[in-house]
Amino acid sequence: MSGQRSEALAAQVARVRESGILGRSHGLARLFDHLADPARGGRTLREADVAQDVFGRELDLSGDASVRVYIHRLRKKLDDFYAGPGAAEPHRLVIPVGEYRLDVMETETAPVAAARPRPRWLWPAAAAALVLVAANAGAWWWVARETAPSRELARTAASPLWAGVGRDRPVIVVVGDYYIFGDTDYGEGPKRMIRAFEINSPADLDAWLMDNPQLQGRYVDLDTYYTPVGATLALREIMPLVRQAAGGIDRVRVLTASHLTPDLMKSADIVYVGYLSALRVLQEPVFERSRFAIGSTFDELVDRKTGQSFVSGAGTASGDRPNRDYGYLARFQGPAGNHFVIVAGNRDIGVMQMAEVATDPKALAGLKGPGDGPVEALYEVDGVGRTALGAKRVVAAR
Repeated sequence: MSGQRSEALAAQVARVRESGILGRSHGLARLFDHLADPARGGRTLREADVAQDVFGRELDLSGDASVRVYIHRLRKKLDDFYAGPGAAEPHRLVIPVGEYRLDVMETETAPVAAARPRPRWLWPAAAAALVLVAANAGAWWWVARETAPSRELARTAASPLWAGVGRDRPVIVVVGDYYIFGDTDYGEGPKRMIRAFEINSPADLDAWLMDNPQLQGRYVDLDTYYTPVGATLALREIMPLVRQAAGGIDRVRVLTASHLTPDLMKSADIVYVGYLSALRVLQEPVFERSRFAIGSTFDELVDRKTGQSFVSGAGTASGDRPNRDYGYLARFQGPAGNHFVIVAGNRDIGVMQMAEVATDPKALAGLKGPGDGPVEALYEVDGVGRTALGAKRVVAAR
């Protein structure tokens, strides 16, 4: 690295440190200091070396992606710095995609690093493929611009599920996501990622640790959220229709459920895409009107009218075995007179199949509520692994 570039890099490293943008994360600060060490001269490091030198442990190549999680977080922090307090800097720090090193580039030519898909994680309870999308605004925009035949979309937008959506208000598409935190096992860095249904934010984690002080130091906030693969694919299917209904992409906004607030729920028509277990603030308004109730787990729906239970087996099914999931469609009016549309499933094949049903005017033809009234339907979805083979409507409530 030339003398001028070395000086520019050192200057930007100092600016980032002074800004406090890295926050309270010791792991993030150690990683930044390690990559910024002048002795490395901008050389690319191996992932295993970073795991050992920064976090003091061997890299488990079978599924440990903790280093990549920290690299993703550091790249996002740098983007935040140069979008905010560092916007006027003549240079900016970048972490080239696929590499473990810091580089410096002139602001005018610095490329925005393409977001990388979240590697697969192992849940403590069950294996599930995951894709981190909460911070990937560029990916949302790309999804939003997918096209489909406008005539077919117009027919679908006029169907009972979608009629009126986007007519009088802008549309917010809400994608279900989950908060995950790290288990350090009392070591230096996270050894695995944890999803707990009772812990949905850093504040929840802090409160839980206050109630369980013996676990302080073991579980740590990673400022990380993920969206299941099925919800991401369903979003791609839904977005052209939402754009058609709203009258243009400028009237459509995409948020993850972790960023949805009660105020936003009043200001726009809401379209939810994702798992039923990821509804977050939408859970109460959805199920207080629903014919169904959540059972003993989020994989079970109970018909309040008949008492019948519908239990998804998709969460425990192996990759090549037949399994059955359930999908859920609903449309109702919110307290502010706005429209809510729910396209959901218990697991991946449920939500993916519901996206297909929700964009098929023939499949929606039978969903007719009273006038402009609510619509609700439950579908039985059969599949193999994460491939849906078809759906059958088992309950239609009007």
